[in-house]
Amino acid sequence: MHVKNLLIVDDQTGIRLLLDEIFRTEGHLTTLVANGLKAIQEMEQKTPDCVLLDMNMPGMDGLEVLRRMKQRWPEVPVLMMTAYSDSELQEEIIRNGANAFFEKPFNIAELVSTVNEILRS
Repeated sequence: MHVKNLLIVDDQTGIRLLLDEIFRTEGHLTTLVANGLKAIQEMEQKTPDCVLLDMNMPGMDGLEVLRRMKQRWPEVPVLMMTAYSDSELQEEIIRNGANAFFEKPFNIAELVSTVNEILRS
């Protein structure tokens, strides 16, 4: 299986490290960044196979990051993560091109399974 690159974008160190450990165990390469600006800069250096993107971050929020990513890299799947369950926000996230949406605290098995499914397709 071809090793896939995941870009993990979350301002919470604990979540970045948790996701890093989980996806490395799955055999993926991971790049961790703490904010949207760094995420865009990282994608300019190397386009990932998939992005895990937090919604609430200081500076540029996840929705703005998602819009910019989809504008420049429409083929890269993006999965949004948020602590706030709001159906309008969920609809807006999907409308802006997110492939999936996870509420924190998320079900790890479900997240891994969704990411692996997206990477296989």
